[in-house]
Amino acid sequence: MSKRKSSNSGLTPDKRSRLSQPEPSEEDETGYFSSGDGMSSSQSVTGEVGIIESISLKNFMCHSLLGPFAFGPNVNFVVGNNGSGKSAVLTALIVALGGKALTTNRGSSLKGFVKEGESSADVSITLRNRGRDAYKPEVFGQSITVDLRISSEGIRTYKLRRKTGQLVSSKKEELISILDHFNIQVDNPVSILTQEMSKHFLHSKGEGDKYKFFMKATQLDQMKEDYSYIMKTKTMTQNTVEKHRETLQELKRKYHEKEERYKNLASLDEMQQKLDELKNQMAWALVAEVEQEMKPMRERIAAEEKSTVKYDQKVEEWEGKVQEANRTFRELQDQLEGVTVRMQELQPQCAELKNRAQARNRDLKTAEAGLHRKKTNLRDLEKDKDQLNKRIRELKHSISQTNSADTRARVERMNHIQAELEDLSFKDSTLAQQIDQFKQACATAREKLTRMSHEWQDLQRAMESKQRNLAAMESSRDNRLCRFGEQMPALLRAIDEAHRRGQFRQKPVGPLGFCIRLRDPELGLAVECCLKALMLAFCCDNHADERELQKIMSRHFQHGRRPQIIVSQFTNTVYDVRNGAVSHPEYPTVLQALDIENPVVANCLIDMRGIEAILLIKNAKDARRVMQCGDRPRNCREAFTREGDQVFYNRYYSSEQNRAQYLSRDVEEEISICAEKQLSPNVEIAAHWVQCSPSERSGKNSTVLNFKHSLRASGAVRCACALVDPETGHPRAAQAIEMNGFHSADQRFPHSKTQLDDFQKEMQQVTEDERQNQTLLRKAYEDRKKTQECSRKLQAELTELQNVEEPQSEDLRPLEEELEELSSRISVCREEFEAVRNQVLTHKKEYDEAEQQYRQQREAINSIAEEAEPIKEQLSSSDQELARSKHHKQHYEEKRKTHVDMIETLKRNLNVKDQQLQDSIAKASEICTERLDVRRTAKSLDSEITRLKHKIDTQQDQQGHRDTIVKQYHEAKENFNKIARQVKGLEAFIRQLTEIMNIRHNVYAEMRMYLSVRCKYYFDSMLSQRGYIGKMTFDHKNETLSISSPDFLSNGKHLSPQRKACLSIHSIVQPGEGGKAALSDMRSLSGGERSFSTVCFVLSLWAIAEAPFRALDEFDVYMDMVNRRISMDMMLKIAASQRYRQFIFLTPQSMSSLPDNNLIRILRLKDPDRTQSALPFGQRNPE
Repeated sequence: MSKRKSSNSGLTPDKRSRLSQPEPSEEDETGYFSSGDGMSSSQSVTGEVGIIESISLKNFMCHSLLGPFAFGPNVNFVVGNNGSGKSAVLTALIVALGGKALTTNRGSSLKGFVKEGESSADVSITLRNRGRDAYKPEVFGQSITVDLRISSEGIRTYKLRRKTGQLVSSKKEELISILDHFNIQVDNPVSILTQEMSKHFLHSKGEGDKYKFFMKATQLDQMKEDYSYIMKTKTMTQNTVEKHRETLQELKRKYHEKEERYKNLASLDEMQQKLDELKNQMAWALVAEVEQEMKPMRERIAAEEKSTVKYDQKVEEWEGKVQEANRTFRELQDQLEGVTVRMQELQPQCAELKNRAQARNRDLKTAEAGLHRKKTNLRDLEKDKDQLNKRIRELKHSISQTNSADTRARVERMNHIQAELEDLSFKDSTLAQQIDQFKQACATAREKLTRMSHEWQDLQRAMESKQRNLAAMESSRDNRLCRFGEQMPALLRAIDEAHRRGQFRQKPVGPLGFCIRLRDPELGLAVECCLKALMLAFCCDNHADERELQKIMSRHFQHGRRPQIIVSQFTNTVYDVRNGAVSHPEYPTVLQALDIENPVVANCLIDMRGIEAILLIKNAKDARRVMQCGDRPRNCREAFTREGDQVFYNRYYSSEQNRAQYLSRDVEEEISICAEKQLSPNVEIAAHWVQCSPSERSGKNSTVLNFKHSLRASGAVRCACALVDPETGHPRAAQAIEMNGFHSADQRFPHSKTQLDDFQKEMQQVTEDERQNQTLLRKAYEDRKKTQECSRKLQAELTELQNVEEPQSEDLRPLEEELEELSSRISVCREEFEAVRNQVLTHKKEYDEAEQQYRQQREAINSIAEEAEPIKEQLSSSDQELARSKHHKQHYEEKRKTHVDMIETLKRNLNVKDQQLQDSIAKASEICTERLDVRRTAKSLDSEITRLKHKIDTQQDQQGHRDTIVKQYHEAKENFNKIARQVKGLEAFIRQLTEIMNIRHNVYAEMRMYLSVRCKYYFDSMLSQRGYIGKMTFDHKNETLSISSPDFLSNGKHLSPQRKACLSIHSIVQPGEGGKAALSDMRSLSGGERSFSTVCFVLSLWAIAEAPFRALDEFDVYMDMVNRRISMDMMLKIAASQRYRQFIFLTPQSMSSLPDNNLIRILRLKDPDRTQSALPFGQRNPE
């Protein structure tokens, strides 16, 4: 422990007042510590600073754990059997407060205090720090905890903590300052008297040792050492002064030599003066030349700055035109959007009218085809009738000539063959139509099967996705992490486990969406659309942690996309984004809308997304107004609406997401909405699908393709198929629709599963229909082949019969009957033809009406489209005008920038010249402070200066260099004056130090005498309390302290004459023999009397020394019961009179006879473990 100044010299006024307080009389002390009730009326003042509140030991000496012991503010007894740890507590107190190991007399090294088998020993001491004398109360508070750790190598480390346990300092210098402030002296035996020191003092035979004990207790020895050190310094200073005096004589001789040479240089002053004048003129001539160069530069800059106004006017003019073009462009955009909205509103109705007209057209075509067939049949029948009449006439004519039976038979056979050929022809045409229909049906079925297969896959994927989302939402009822993916809880558990095993330097943070909270729940969708993939991202402190996290993710995300990993160094504070953040009075930024507890998450989102520069505006119109109308907020890059739409200053993007997936406020509501949306969008989109005709559903136009895309994206394909008949392509009835699964929205996901099953069954039905159509197609091909073969045979037979020569006579009756039959058939066919024609007219009228309505609707749309054309043209021209205005504005801005840059370049050149001018002026001012009006040029001045320098150098070569001589002269003069001043100052310092030391020696002698007198007074008072008398003699010259043998006054009365004579002999110590007499007197005392005299001496030193606490170890050793009781009473009296101090007594006695009082605290230690044969710390000492 380093030396400290005397405590008496640095006492506070309060402490000085305590020193001067008179000791209480015996009458005032009769009631000390009488009972616990006496405290209510006694003085309640206790120590406020420096007293020990508690102490605890761990692995110290041979004790694993002692304490913590809570000490009282006044009297404390630490009692226990030998080996229980009393002396260990006192030793720990000395070592923890900076004492050396040798001071404790328990070892020569600190490592000896560490328990055997342990790596370190710990001691913790709490000091009180209250009142006006507290040490740095704003830092440490009302108590200071000193934590000491001693390693097994003997290294000592300190930690100073405040009352709350917070670490304040770990420097020993701070502890020394605290001990100086509290006047704690652990190496002072008056403050802490160890057992060994007490024994040494009891058995000490030399009077010099007692004197040293007195000097150390009063800190006079430290003052003496300080004074000795000062006197040594004074002697050293005197020696230095003597050396300087010798040096001063030599310097004085050199100074006179240099002065003589300096006086011989007076002849060169005139030329040097003229040279200086020329140099001054040269300096200001250079300044004038630079000023002449700067004048035209200033004039040009002034002229160019005037022309800058022209460019500013042009830029402002085109800026106005750009704003006007922008306004016109936005107005035209709004008009075009209005026209587009009107067209979109008419599109569904137009599509419906078109479908109706096409349906009526198909009905008309079908009816016209029927009419055409009827008309063809009627024409054929009439033609057959004419041919039959002609034949009858010919036969009648032929019959008149011949009437042969063979001819009739042949005619009958020919008629029969002709009828069969007609039947076969009709059958062939029918089979041809059937083949075409079967081919078309097979192609339609294949196309439908392919389409349904794709749609079934899309629907299945959509349903599986919705089921996964619903399952994640249902599981998020108990665990919010499930919203971020079913693998996320397992991933976070794996991260925690890896962090516990030490695989991460810093534990990764994520998912980021889980670490944020919404201040306004309505902005959940907007925040998700803003952050997107960052909701699932993780943040790592370094790349090593990133690689470890990648390995963990590879085990949990074996398929699919893994969450993003962001590497950014972790910090404990959020970035200061006030300069780059958006500040809007109405709308918050994303950073302001989020409640983020972890600074790492906030900094990551600021770095990756810039959330401090993104506004959240609930209403889309307000978002357009803020971002696209007028000046947008400063630092704002984009904004998001409540629906998730993204708004820039020049464009707008609609969100494809319709609900918040991770930041939704109500899980049950989200589950219900998700389940309802499984059905309701499907029905709505399917209704549009039903309104399309079969040809449009299989068409390639953009409208139908958009419908198909919507059907697949929304999962409504199955719904559309359920609403459309697969055979005819027409809408089904409401009952059929209900049979396909649309019973109620409450069925939700089970209904979607049923839709998948029904859809799969329908695909199987379509496959079966295709297979049946293929079978019928093959059968139709075979039947047609047979029919054509039979027709060819009959045609050959008919040709053969026709080539036979006709008979001369035939029977006319069958022909006439056939003629009558043809007539009846013609009548029936004509009636059917009229009916079909009327039906065609009806369909024609309906088609015309539907076509007229569709045409009108189409014309209305075309008229709206025609309205949009000029707007588009105006918009295009406005866009061109805007681009042209921006181009001109940019052109003039660039020209202005070029012009301004040129001016800045000129100004920089001027500044360079001005800097050169200032440098020239500064240099010229250094040479000549006043400016000279020079009319000569710098070149002429330079030539004259060169000539004059040459002349001066010639003379200096003869006499020596003038500057060197002058420099040597001034240096010699300065050195001489400097040493002279130093010698004079040191002599004055020695004189002043001598005066001060004389005064301090006198004060020291007076203080030593004063303390000696007080010590003798208190010693006599302590002895008299038991009836002893004795004498204490100080010999400051020989540095001895002799104590005459005390004797006991029986019962406090007068002694016998023989005893008095003996006492008078011992009370008077002769010079030179006092030490021997005192030694023999102390030897004559018993052990108890010697211990009692020691206590009296220590108590007398207590009265003259100042310290916040006192500690005595086994003070009552060798005392009998009477001396122990009297010593105890004396110490308790002093403790009662000095309640601002703390007293700690260590004794093996039980102290059961002490009075019950709040100011007395007894700490009893447990008995030691006697199983060990030797103390561990004894084995560690080198000795």
